[in-house]
Amino acid sequence: MADLSINFQGIKSPNPFWLASAPPTDKAYNVIRAFEAGWGGVVWKTLGEEGPPVVNVNGPRYGAVYGSDRRLLGLNNIELITDRPLQTNLKEIAEVKREWPDRAMIVSLMVPCEESAWKEILPMVENTGADGIELNFGCPHGMSERGMGSAVGQVPEYIEMVTRWCKETTDMPVIVKLTPNITDIRFPARAAHQGGADAVSLINTINSIVSVDLDNFAPVPTIDGKGSHGGFCGPAVKPIALNMVAEIARDAETANLPISGIGGITNWRDAAEFIALGCSSVQVCTAAMTYGFKIVEEMIEGLSDWMDEKGYSSIEEFRGLAVPNMSDWQYLNLNYVTKAVINQDLCIKCGRCHIVCEDTSHQAISQTIDGARGFEVIDEECVGCNLCVSVCPVEDCISMEQISGIDPRTNEPVPDEYANWTTHPNNPSVHNEAAE
Repeated sequence: MADLSINFQGIKSPNPFWLASAPPTDKAYNVIRAFEAGWGGVVWKTLGEEGPPVVNVNGPRYGAVYGSDRRLLGLNNIELITDRPLQTNLKEIAEVKREWPDRAMIVSLMVPCEESAWKEILPMVENTGADGIELNFGCPHGMSERGMGSAVGQVPEYIEMVTRWCKETTDMPVIVKLTPNITDIRFPARAAHQGGADAVSLINTINSIVSVDLDNFAPVPTIDGKGSHGGFCGPAVKPIALNMVAEIARDAETANLPISGIGGITNWRDAAEFIALGCSSVQVCTAAMTYGFKIVEEMIEGLSDWMDEKGYSSIEEFRGLAVPNMSDWQYLNLNYVTKAVINQDLCIKCGRCHIVCEDTSHQAISQTIDGARGFEVIDEECVGCNLCVSVCPVEDCISMEQISGIDPRTNEPVPDEYANWTTHPNNPSVHNEAAE
């Protein structure tokens, strides 16, 4: 059996599956149910400073994006940080950690961007016995208008400053949660690293409006005829999250910075992909809110079975293996050529491949085979774009087969020296250098 246990900067848990800071981790009742179901850790929903209470809306807090089968693809939420009293949360955190000492207990924090506010709350959290803190620099709605959340996370200088305050005040590991609402994720990650962060977590939710009610012409969710932008999460954001994780993992300045991956993780395969791109733990929210806490059982079993099949005895044995294969476009091998191949035994003759190739691509799929309805690839027209594979409703019916060393534009051999764009004769910079 594969060992799924992890040690994330001194924070130990029996598996890499943590619940992200969100409604599912707002109180002891939920967290205990999560631990009973098998979650390896939780990030307690974001705590704020003592003072005037946080007031959430008493109406719809979520908007949804569905697939054609009404499968939930994404959630937009306008909920704020915890609206429960700080001392109540701290008391429950201490009690749960005492009862479940083997599970990771991280506490998410968001207070005004003032040194005194951070230095006041940190000792309170440390006294609970929590394993670490997560600085919420990512929330894009509600609190950001008050100068917190993503308002801090979008300014690298603020990230470095607050991170340093926290590192000077507490011995707990400090995880910085990054916002995706920024042009280049490497800059806030570098700032967190320079401030002394022990790790980063990403991504937080994406600023969004998921739909507009065309009866009352207000964004959804709608509160008394008005709507607001919110934070988007769920399976739809996974590609964005994977890219941002990869950018940090392969950046020379942050390559050794531990990462807790977040964003659309719904099953064990999603988790394995984040780990392969360098994450040591993964955080889940929307999947739990869609299917309940017991979804972790399938995640644990699936990841364990896959690791056994591949011969990995621990998470660390495959963590980061995909990072060296993440490249800039200019270094891709232009001599690597593929052509589409249709398995006629699996083909259901729906014609989708033909239509999309004929209308939007390279007219490389013929409509008939020997006078009967059928579809086959015209090799000399196929550029290997993979669109037909993407739209085919039958898994493995269309595959891409490699034809090495052939230029798809001419079907002629390509010299080895033109293996990537930096030396290819079609690159304008090559012509410019030759002209000079």
